[in-house]
Amino acid sequence: MKKITRQKIIETVKKLYMDAAVYLQEDVLMVLTNAYEKELGLAKELLRQIIENQKIAASEKLPLCQDTGIAVIFVEWGTEVIYEDGQPVEAFNEGVRQAVKEGYLRASVVDDPVFERKNTKDNTPCIIHFELTKGDKVKITLAPKGAGSENMSALRMLKPAEGLNGVKAFVIETVRKAGGNPCPPIIVGVGIGGSFEKSAILAKKAILRKVGEPSKHPQYAQLERELVKEINELGIGSMGVGGNITALAVHIEYYPCHIASLPVAVNIQCHSARHMEAEI
Repeated sequence: MKKITRQKIIETVKKLYMDAAVYLQEDVLMVLTNAYEKELGLAKELLRQIIENQKIAASEKLPLCQDTGIAVIFVEWGTEVIYEDGQPVEAFNEGVRQAVKEGYLRASVVDDPVFERKNTKDNTPCIIHFELTKGDKVKITLAPKGAGSENMSALRMLKPAEGLNGVKAFVIETVRKAGGNPCPPIIVGVGIGGSFEKSAILAKKAILRKVGEPSKHPQYAQLERELVKEINELGIGSMGVGGNITALAVHIEYYPCHIASLPVAVNIQCHSARHMEAEI
């Protein structure tokens, strides 16, 4: 058995959040560069500025975007890992708290969503999804999720008879309605199956996949390609000014579901597809 301390989790989460706010992963930079090479007109210039912005952020160690998001954390916790310092959730929140303070990240979380909406001033509590896995490791993936793209996301409980065409129509409708609001070019995460809440989590996990890496299931991989093509034919373009590239990728994750259901969730990610991961 392996013991992981509270301080180790705090340090790891703090670094992940601070780094994710500043640096884009290489896969995201590659697809942005490819999009720039294919784009024309004003959309091409906006992509140039987006790419230049990430260079400035990295060199100056400044956040890529003023919206440093709410911290969404996926944790794969090995069954051979022992934690003896109370509740691990508290350590994750403390890591977020320290990252906001030391990284000068914007505090964007309110404690009560309807009535008082009082700012917690440190971006806590974060959102954590735990999953038990084999082994003696803890894998932490942290994604700062901004409201601009999150607000354009949607979930629908389709009838099973709506099938493939219903899924495609809902995904494309969601992107079309979003327009330039989520700061395209976007990554579209799609969760299919499970239940109401499971499909939403699947969609969130989908945007964390390496950009452009296809589904391992051939039929879903084909659906991803079809959706990218049809979304880009909408002509929304970078920041909604019109253009050839609206979506950098569509990623689909799926799960078995009830015979009477077909849940579909669409989670949209802006061009600053920020996330970092670490293994303890």
